[in-house]
Amino acid sequence: MKRRKFLKKTLKNGSATLVSTIVPFYIMPTKPRLEETVLGHGDFKYRLEKRWGDLDSEKYPVNNCHEMVMDRQERLFLLTDHTKNNILVYDTSGKLLNSWSLELKGAHGLSIHDEGGEEFLYITDTASGRVIKTTLSGAIVMELDAPNTMGAYETNMRYSPTETAVGPNGDIYVSDGYGSQFIVQYDAQGKFIRKFGGDSFLAVDKFKQAHGVAIDSRDSNYPTLICSARIKNSFKRFSLGGDYLETFYMPGLFISRPVIDDENIYSGVCFGMTEGNYNMQLNKGFVTVLDKENKVVSNPGGTRPTYDEKGKLQLMLQKQPIFKHCHDVCVDNDKNLYVCQWNAGKIYPYKLHRV
Repeated sequence: MKRRKFLKKTLKNGSATLVSTIVPFYIMPTKPRLEETVLGHGDFKYRLEKRWGDLDSEKYPVNNCHEMVMDRQERLFLLTDHTKNNILVYDTSGKLLNSWSLELKGAHGLSIHDEGGEEFLYITDTASGRVIKTTLSGAIVMELDAPNTMGAYETNMRYSPTETAVGPNGDIYVSDGYGSQFIVQYDAQGKFIRKFGGDSFLAVDKFKQAHGVAIDSRDSNYPTLICSARIKNSFKRFSLGGDYLETFYMPGLFISRPVIDDENIYSGVCFGMTEGNYNMQLNKGFVTVLDKENKVVSNPGGTRPTYDEKGKLQLMLQKQPIFKHCHDVCVDNDKNLYVCQWNAGKIYPYKLHRV
């Protein structure tokens, strides 16, 4: 008997107790509420789920959802700058698994690294200038000395770290994206090695907002660093010893950190442009995807990437006003994306389901 006819007959017979017992059997599990519009281009297209990460905002408030990483168990660690819960831990369905806080007011950068079978988090706090290494449950195991306390910076130089990456030998690279624009390199025990980069708009090896840094191991024989120069609309590549190698320019994209997954680079576009106005503008964010040749192949929420006959990448803009300021992208094992946003009305992450 079909469910509708069954309910009608049961109610007519007055069998209220039976209905209350049987009805739950017919309730289907909640499915992701996906938007109809398909975002992205080429082989990187997605359906949007806006309510994926929604929680009780009184119990688990967020200000800015800055970054997210995934551990080996496919748990998603979200970093927020709300002191009540700096870390929210989800599963891939959006269920909350855990939360904890270090009471960091400027929690900004989050990286994960496997060290001998145990995973650790590296957290940067732009407000205090702290770079902290923790267990996955939030126990602090190391904190890096700031470069202006150990002779690496002049004492009056600003230090406001935004991101970290850990190299194959354990060296730690810290991007001073809101400070003096250096990449600061430490060894695994936290001893200062060198700094490179710095603040200059014209020099190819310098930065304007060294916002993010990642280890690019796509060439297993020659791992390198990919660093974002956000105000320059560029990613810059360096050797692990700090030698400048190349820049790839992405016109219109004020990109956040690079996220390497398989052969691709993903990044949130935190700010954008409009036609005729090439200044950084608010509420113009989207996501961008680069291929193994570092060519832009998809812009979910943005215009289609195009190259002219000389191979020059053309200006890219927001197309659909879905995102405000995409601060980070996390990629799961099914190649779905989780998008964290800054200054977006205290919203939780969106999920982009790969189609």
